[in-house]
Amino acid sequence: MAGYRKLSRTAAQRKALIRNQVTALLNNGKIVTTEAKAKEIRKEAEHLIALAVREKDNFEEVTVKAKVARKDKDGKRVKEVKDGKKVTVFDEVDKKIKKDAPSRLHARREMLKVLYPVKKVPQEAPGRKKNTEDVDLVAKLFDEIAPKYVNRNGGYTRIVKIGPRKGDAAMEVLIELV
Repeated sequence: MAGYRKLSRTAAQRKALIRNQVTALLNNGKIVTTEAKAKEIRKEAEHLIALAVREKDNFEEVTVKAKVARKDKDGKRVKEVKDGKKVTVFDEVDKKIKKDAPSRLHARREMLKVLYPVKKVPQEAPGRKKNTEDVDLVAKLFDEIAPKYVNRNGGYTRIVKIGPRKGDAAMEVLIELV
């Protein structure tokens, strides 16, 4: 007996489907799909959440010096003439960053293997490409999702049966984060 459902797809299609649905689940909190797909999605999603819970606080805050371009009142870079060329003026600033421990970095990279990049589209002017912004799902896992499940040993998702789908009578379910 196989350790997973084939979902009537080739390996590459199946992997893409599961990655896509796990990304949508973690981004939105819940999705509607078939029962067989939901049971496969649950395995992958719970694995990622367990990784995030385990490595949630495994970092140290470090202060580093960073060069930042000086800006004028309009938000444009200040330029200075040196040796006949216009050069941007930089200031040194102390920044606090999170430095991941090796195990947290490994967990981050394992998550990035599964999750697709997500773009957030704003409500106003939704057709504009420049208005979209990238959503960091790995940071969302570590900062928002993992703290909710610290005191929980597994069972991060719930599958609720909705009923048979009209077209092919496949059992539709709602899979959501608890």
